Amino acid sequence: MGSSEERVVAVIMVGGPTKGTRFRPLSLNTPKPLFPLAGQPMVHHPISGCKRIPNLAQIYLVGFYEEREFALYVSSISNELRVPVRYLKEDKPHGSAGGLYNFRDLIMEDNPSHIVLLNCDVCCSFPLPEMLEAHIRYGGMGTILVIKVSAESAYQFGELVADPVTNELLHYTEKPETFVSDRINCGVYIFTPDIFTAIQGVSTQRKERADLRRLSSFEALQLATRSLPKDFVRLDQDILSPLAGKKQLYTYETTGFWEQIKTPGMSLKCSALYLSQYQFTSPNLLANGDGTKSATIIGNVYIHPSAKVHPTAKIGPNVSISANARIGAGVRLISCIILDDVEIKENAVVIHAIVGWKSSVGKWSRVQAVGDFNAKLGITILGEAVAVEDEVVVVNSIVLPNKTLNVSVQEEIIL
Repeated sequence: MGSSEERVVAVIMVGGPTKGTRFRPLSLNTPKPLFPLAGQPMVHHPISGCKRIPNLAQIYLVGFYEEREFALYVSSISNELRVPVRYLKEDKPHGSAGGLYNFRDLIMEDNPSHIVLLNCDVCCSFPLPEMLEAHIRYGGMGTILVIKVSAESAYQFGELVADPVTNELLHYTEKPETFVSDRINCGVYIFTPDIFTAIQGVSTQRKERADLRRLSSFEALQLATRSLPKDFVRLDQDILSPLAGKKQLYTYETTGFWEQIKTPGMSLKCSALYLSQYQFTSPNLLANGDGTKSATIIGNVYIHPSAKVHPTAKIGPNVSISANARIGAGVRLISCIILDDVEIKENAVVIHAIVGWKSSVGKWSRVQAVGDFNAKLGITILGEAVAVEDEVVVVNSIVLPNKTLNVSVQEEIIL
């Protein structure tokens, strides 16, 4: 990174309530981007990644949630990181590139030389300073973070082919039906402001097509049903695919971790990945204890300072305990997220599970699952204010909010 004129602005796409349906019941009362992973809101992790970028001027969160839902978080994170963070509410869907273009005047207020664009539901080591250096070296309009995955799973993502020497993006296909490449798009980008010209070009082409003169009524109807609004521009299909092979876009391959957070199961896996990253980035956030004055801690564990944990409890690995939680004597927690104001009573066991806000797990009860993060019932989820009574076993199940369980259940969805 060279001169002080090189200012960077980050934009994080946080989506909206209609898109978070796969994350229910955890997103019923809390916006998905504010759901805690490793003790911090999901959006906090990409924000922390952006904070490492030199000359960062501003971070924008763009989404469909009401501004009041983000007001408290935006205020506290701005103060904590000493970087202005601002929430921008979209009035209607504009697509991933159109949403960026919609706020171009605000984004360009600081006259940035580079714009970092990220998706909030990406769990990643965020090698942004290194990626920015590579982007400046390439000299193109944009750089895409990519990762190598198994050939069997690549079809679920945007597959791409890059020049092995120059890293130029040669070909891009979004979720192809036949195998193209084991390199996929991570949903993390760095652009120069020229990206706005490219998006404008797509909108102009659409308008020109819509204005074609003397179309027959049948042709006009066909075109209207097939074409997208001129201000709805998708980053992958409308920008990345057409610009591939034109010396405009380049790739930067990460050797760190990467996952998409589409489901509660994946949030538990990603919480563990972030806990592991804390060893290098924030070791002060990891708990320790040997079972004498404080609980026995095994592996990576986060415990909020306000939580009360009995010294005879055994916690970890991969456990996150949120504010005002109460963990009783003899409790065993493994691979779980315990949310605010939860009570886990004496000798209860929680494994591969998420225990929702204000819920309680009774004495000698078990809340557990097999730990298959991709399966629908691969982890057990207790929604908000669920009460599991004493000596009840809940296995591979999802329990919606405000339910009381006084009998054991297995592989059930309790509505």
